Amino acid sequence: MASPCVRNCCLNQVDYCLGCKRHLDEIVSWRSYSNAQRQAIMTQLAARDISDSHSADPA
Repeated sequence: MASPCVRNCCLNQVDYCLGCKRHLDEIVSWRSYSNAQRQAIMTQLAARDISDSHSADPA
């Protein structure tokens, strides 16, 4: 599964990328995740609201 990276990397105050909405830990670990883990993250990305850097929800 391809990375959701959009080459617009900029982390907010709680380490969420404003480009792809992944947390820094997810970005770093992406290559080691199984396809099922990647799909779970991809599903979560659409629902993530990272506009308020203090209330980003990783779930």
